[in-house]
Amino acid sequence: MLLEKYKDEIEQIISRYPVRRSALLPLLNLAQREEGYVSETAMKEIARILRLTPPQVYEVVTFYTLLSLKPIGKFHVQVCRSLMCALVGSDTLLGWLQTRLGIRPGETTPDCLFTLSTVECLASCGTGPMMQINDDYYERLTEDKVDRILADLKRDGTSPLKSGPFMVPELKRAHG
Repeated sequence: MLLEKYKDEIEQIISRYPVRRSALLPLLNLAQREEGYVSETAMKEIARILRLTPPQVYEVVTFYTLLSLKPIGKFHVQVCRSLMCALVGSDTLLGWLQTRLGIRPGETTPDCLFTLSTVECLASCGTGPMMQINDDYYERLTEDKVDRILADLKRDGTSPLKSGPFMVPELKRAHG
């Protein structure tokens, strides 16, 4: 299925790497872009293309939080649960999101708009609590910001409150 539709792109991806197996992540991303998740069928096809076993492909899919084994909502809300974010309120952030969306981590809203997940470090330790929605970071979150972000996404499909891949932490200066 992937090979039929994306033959040229797959060949181009594989050609970038001296070791065929190294094309695994780009091909998994291609599969997820196509279907919205990485299906068992896609994993088997990628295994054949790269001359790997299906379990070798599966173990990579289950290792990376950016890949999903089941369909996810239009907006994948990922809350950082690392120690640094926990110290500045990631549990509170998660609670706000669960209340607003009516779902728990690992679930998708009935309208298929939002999927909520918890993830480990998103490398934005100085700007927590934070979350990643699809490819965008939202940092220094408050309850009001979360409400606005969710409303913006529902209405416009984007929010001006995204801060990019990450913000530069603000330095606190000593006085005196």
